[in-house]
This record gives sequence, structure tokens and C-alpha cells, in this order.
Amino acid sequence: MKQFLDDHFLLETKTAERLYHDYAKQMPIIDYHCHLPPQQIAEDHQFQNITQAWLYGDHYKWRAMRTNGVDEHFITGTATDEEKFLKWAESVPYTMRNPLYHWTHLELQRYFDIRETLDANSGRRIYEAASATISSSPYSVKGLLRKMNVKVVCTTDDPVDSLEFHQKIKAGGFEIPVYPAFRPDNAMNVSSPEVFAAYIAKLEQASGMEVKNLDTFLQALKSRHDFFAAMGCSVSDHGLEHIHAADYTEAGVSAAFDKIRAGKQLSAEEQEQFRSAMLVWFAEWDHEKGWVQQYHLGALRNNNARLLNKLGPDTGWDSIGDFSQGRALSKFLNGLDKNDRLAKTILYNLNPSDNELFATMTGNFNDGTVAGKVQWGSGWWFLDQKDGMIDQMNTLSNMGLISRFVGMLTDSRSFLSFPRHEYFRRILCNLFGNDIENGELPGDIAWVGAIIQNICFNNANEYFGFGAK
Repeated sequence: MKQFLDDHFLLETKTAERLYHDYAKQMPIIDYHCHLPPQQIAEDHQFQNITQAWLYGDHYKWRAMRTNGVDEHFITGTATDEEKFLKWAESVPYTMRNPLYHWTHLELQRYFDIRETLDANSGRRIYEAASATISSSPYSVKGLLRKMNVKVVCTTDDPVDSLEFHQKIKAGGFEIPVYPAFRPDNAMNVSSPEVFAAYIAKLEQASGMEVKNLDTFLQALKSRHDFFAAMGCSVSDHGLEHIHAADYTEAGVSAAFDKIRAGKQLSAEEQEQFRSAMLVWFAEWDHEKGWVQQYHLGALRNNNARLLNKLGPDTGWDSIGDFSQGRALSKFLNGLDKNDRLAKTILYNLNPSDNELFATMTGNFNDGTVAGKVQWGSGWWFLDQKDGMIDQMNTLSNMGLISRFVGMLTDSRSFLSFPRHEYFRRILCNLFGNDIENGELPGDIAWVGAIIQNICFNNANEYFGFGAK
């Protein structure tokens, strides 16, 4: 029986061990999509205890605790930080075979050198030891990023965000670049006249422009797109159920804008046409600037109305959706491509039944101008676990070129999530190592090792143009 989470964790062969320890392990990290709060980086925030760093905002853990029967008082309620941690500690043994079990213990090892398993018996000891460490100055958020050898971070930001904290990070001379990413989904939310009016008010304030009609609305958004670019942004992102690709006319979209600005509800058809037009305009702006655009597709959000109303969004009430993806995605990408307006693009699916669809869709629009111009992204959200990663990498290998893959990201709100890159790298090395041991790939360790290093870091560095070292 192997020891739990030893140096060769997830590495099943000697070749896999060699690939990981000699090639993958030392590679730096580019986290090109995450939800880290820029304010905490700008202020070099110091957590006072492990709960603040580990459990605040982590809906993965919250869902597991609820499933284990933990009262909300100990999750998002008014319990003390120590009480919340101890309830998590009690829950951890019940997370076996969930990725949380692996992530929890990887993070305890990598950040705190704690190799004891977390449970009800060890909870208080681990809380005290980890809290003493993370409240010390070397473990401020900047220190945590340095510790994990992070070279680039891209946050996720709304066009109306001031980016004041990105400016402070840059002005403060922090050696790790922290770039904003342009996520304009709220500018497409025309399901409610009241919500849309509130957003336009924020856009007017951020842009300093009065929004009177569709033209001025687009001008205000474009000014924010330009401002993001001036702040170093080169990445956009959308989180959608599916791509919107309805036929539309600009006159029709303009009329729909006037209608909702007058406080009238748009029909389902008008909403779809508005969103379809906005996606095209955003994509064309991205292409003009040479940005990379990302599309996260397939989440069915906010399922539990009762608890959503009580706790708000992003608190653990989302799941995988079963939306039709192929035809609209093809139409959208083809429309951009035929007009030479298709930027470098990364597609992410949340429903694993769409794996082959997404893997083959990217090949339709790779035209030889850029290696891996249209990418199928890593296993996302519910799929960023061992089986999901293996399925994604195997499908990509079979239907594309895994050698050109831009690799892993955290998609996390936690500064303690960077061992997810290690988790991915171990799985990647194990796949290649097993193939070599089985005679399915040649034993050219230097070449395979170079491919591993490219997937871990070099491909993303070149693809995004970060120039990190």
C-alpha cells in the first residue's frame, strides 16, 4: 500500500515520476483566469487565521459541508472562524473521493508543511498551527503568490470596475503582474428593465459618458474596453449558458435598446437578438486589440431560489446544465472567421457530454496563423477533478494537439488554490508516463519532457504574450 499523498502522489510509473520531478515540478505558474480579489493583492492583505483564507467564499467547501449536514450557521453564518474551521475539519473525512479531499491535504502540505490528515481529532491542532503561519508576514497574499512561483495573474472584472486596485498594484511595483480580464456579461443582461437601468447608471459613472441610445451605450463600453487595455488587459471572458447566435439587424437591436431603456420588458426573441449582437461586437473589439477571448459555457445557475434569496449568488446553488451548444457555437465562430474577426479563443464546457463536441469544434477554426489559435480549455468547475482532467486531456489528445494546450488555471477566489496546478501536472505526467511504459509512445524523455513543460507554462506564456520568465 502506497503512502497517502507522498512525493509520487498520482504518479503510477517510474517514467511518470521522472517526467513530473525533472520537468513539470519546477515550472512557474501562469494563472490566466481566476477570481482573486485585486484589493487584497494591492493591500497585501494578511489573513488572521486559516478560515479567512480557506473557507471565506469557497462554495466548493460550502456545498460539501451542507451535504454533510452542517448547519448554515457554521458555513456562512455568525459562528466564529474557529468554529467554522472545526466543522469543516469534521466534514473532511466524509469528502473522500471528492477532489476536495486531495486539494485540502495538498494545500496543508504545500503552504504549511502539515502532513497530518484533517479530521475532528486533528482539527484544533491544525487550525492553531496553520493560523499561526498564515498570520505571519511571509504569508501575506503577495507572499503566498511568491511561494507558489506564480508569474502572472489575470483577475475577472466587470467593465464598470474602476480598476483602482490594479492601478495600485502596478504603482506599488509588485513584481508579479496582475492584469484585469474584461467580463461584460452584465452589459448583456436585458432580462429585467430595472437591472439593466441600474447597470447603465454604473456604466455612465465609470465611463463619464451619458448613455442615450445604443450608439452611446456601445461607445461607453468601448471606452471601458480601451481603458482595460491601457491597464494591461489582454484577455476577455464570458460565463454563459450557451453562445447567443440569433440573426439580428442593428436597427432591431437599437429598437430593443430603446424599449428596455423606456422600462419595457423585452420579448425572449428581442433578448436573444440583443445578446447575439453584443457578443459579436465584444469579439470584434477583442480581435482589434489582439486579445484572447474565453467562453465558459454550460452552467445552470441559481437553482435554489429560497437559499439564493437568502445568501445571494455564488454561494453554491449552481450545477451543470444540458444546453444545446454545437450549432450556435459554430455559427458564432464562423461569422467572426469569415469576416477575419476571430481572435484567439478558448472554449470551456461544463457538461462532460459536450467534450467531443468542443474538442472538434476548435479544429474547425484553427487556420495555421497561430499555433492552437482556438483552444479547448482545461476541465472547468465541476470538471476540474481527476476524472474530468483525464477525460479532457484524453479527448484533446485524440481529436486535437495536446502538445499545444495552454494548460491549467485555478478559476478560484482563494490564494491557497495554486496546488491545483500541481494536481493537474501530476495527472498530465502520469498519462504520458503510462503511455511510454506501455510502449504507446517512444521513450524520448527529453522531447516528452519539453511537451510537458510547454503545457505547464510555455504555451500559455507564448499564447497570451505575457513574456514571463
